[in-house]
Amino acid sequence: MGRPGATPAAEGAAPARAAPTRVIGVGNQWRGDDGAGPAVAHLLRARQGAAAAALQISAIDGGGLNLITAWAGATTVVLIDAVFSGAAPGSIHRFDVGAQPLPEALFRHSTHAFGIAEAVELARALAQLPPRLVVYGIEGRQFDPGVGLSPAVELATRTLAEQLWQQLRMSSEAC
Repeated sequence: MGRPGATPAAEGAAPARAAPTRVIGVGNQWRGDDGAGPAVAHLLRARQGAAAAALQISAIDGGGLNLITAWAGATTVVLIDAVFSGAAPGSIHRFDVGAQPLPEALFRHSTHAFGIAEAVELARALAQLPPRLVVYGIEGRQFDPGVGLSPAVELATRTLAEQLWQQLRMSSEAC
């Protein structure tokens, strides 16, 4: 049956592995530019190799509540998601969540019912934020159903993946 007092959801959930640094790409690859976060995670994972012990890279297509579970136990977390603010497509925004709250309006175009901004503030209220949390938003252009990133977002994912890889190789504090 299970452990006494354990809920079925807790029993069936896979615990997040402890890692000093966790990179999480958030988005839906079936919604155009919303797939920017998972695209960056995929590019980083392809380079990961021997850094596997100190760096965990994943992609999440669900809502913000999954994030709180995904970053549990990590010392440094880097989140990447698509945003829509009206800036040029492919623009990269960076937020140090310990220093400032995430602007909800920037992440509101998300296809996630409960997005990153809400997850961050809920985790802050519950004292479940990782010690260091940096969020990158890649400005999207099209979020309609369909596979593939717009050219500007595709270039931005490659640029951000390269920048993050260089920073993560030197130190998780540089993100």
